[in-house]
Amino acid sequence: ITLGGEDYELVLTTRATKEISKRYGGLDTLGERLMQSDDVATALDEIVWLITLLANQSRMLHNLQNPKDQKPLLTEEMVELLTAPSDFVEYREAITLAMNRGTKRNVESEDDPQKNAQSE
Repeated sequence: ITLGGEDYELVLTTRATKEISKRYGGLDTLGERLMQSDDVATALDEIVWLITLLANQSRMLHNLQNPKDQKPLLTEEMVELLTAPSDFVEYREAITLAMNRGTKRNVESEDDPQKNAQSE
């Protein structure tokens, strides 16, 4: 996503997963909890929190790997000021992509001629 003219990659790390689990009870309940809020301000607060968390993961990874080139972390206040509510429609796709990449499961299929054989 782009905030204030700067690109941020949203990344779901183990650390972010732990934080989401503490706040929502797990990744599987995240979507439900975000959509259940009747209060617009509360819903926006939760989305801002999630964007800040996921965007900061890429910054923390960069800072860990590049100790001499540290980049500042985002705050929720910064995200609030650098976004408009209409931006969240676009960010929703980026959040979903980050979640999918972070929870990706590799499924391997075996070549079994018996399984794939057509019956006559």
